[in-house]
Amino acid sequence: MSKQTIAVVGATGAQGGGLVRAILRDGSGGYQARAITRDVNSDKAKELAGLGAEVVAADVDDEQSLVRAFEGADAAYCVTFYWAHFSPEKERANAKAMASAAKAAGVGHVIWSTLEDTRKWVPLSDDRMPTLLGQYKVPHLDVKGESDHYFLESGVPATLLLTSFYWDNFISFGMGPSKGSDGQLAITLPMGEEKLPGIAAEDIGACAYEIFKRGGEFAGKTVGIAGDHLSGTEMAAAFTRVLGQDVRYNDVPPEVYRSFGFPGAEDLGNMFQFKRDFSADFRGARSVEASRALYPAIQTFEEWLARNKSRLPVG
Repeated sequence: MSKQTIAVVGATGAQGGGLVRAILRDGSGGYQARAITRDVNSDKAKELAGLGAEVVAADVDDEQSLVRAFEGADAAYCVTFYWAHFSPEKERANAKAMASAAKAAGVGHVIWSTLEDTRKWVPLSDDRMPTLLGQYKVPHLDVKGESDHYFLESGVPATLLLTSFYWDNFISFGMGPSKGSDGQLAITLPMGEEKLPGIAAEDIGACAYEIFKRGGEFAGKTVGIAGDHLSGTEMAAAFTRVLGQDVRYNDVPPEVYRSFGFPGAEDLGNMFQFKRDFSADFRGARSVEASRALYPAIQTFEEWLARNKSRLPVG
């Protein structure tokens, strides 16, 4: 029997790369990976080709290139790249293009990697957190949630996949333990003592693969995933155990976090405030137990830390 093809947008990124690798690890699973990337000659693309993926060029800014990349695929994974451009308008256009391309190419099932539109909880008139870019509270969340309808109304069976905070941000986004003026290592988050749903980025792809394997069971549904729900204090304690150095949790008010000045600080400050203030709703949409039932090998935070200890920038 011929294998079914899963086309993966962003195949050289965190989520897409995790999905491609999950497909390739499952040699007897009846699926093959079509890795979609802008640059088929990049080192990451060549690595995926070497592992057995079909590597295809397409650009999310070019709908026709997506149609060509999706043609003949049985399923597609769609994700956008907000932090590459910081533009909600581009994000929205990319989501619309992917949904339209999936329809035009006759794809049988799409997973859209999405997040909540926080304006459903905090309308623009609510001054508990500042309005950003004139029309958003948390731009990188809001525009994803706002774009859900493109997929749900496309006519292609679609699953909305609610992702969680990447623990990989402690490696690549400057959020890892750093020393304060007192020389004490700490992680800094504006979360109070509320628990933050988190996940290893590679496990997002592995969970998506399980959804694809179960076919129509999740069509038209929203699935939230997380490997752990932990407070800042609990994460700091895990860092302490794994690193063998005392790491503390530095809780700061969201307005202080928003003032830190790095690109996206206001967006992330609002994001953490939303996850703090609406913890019951945000956590309720991301059951660890349901995630583990979907993908039993999903990592806990401490397991992820232990596996990535050498990659953590500390100091």
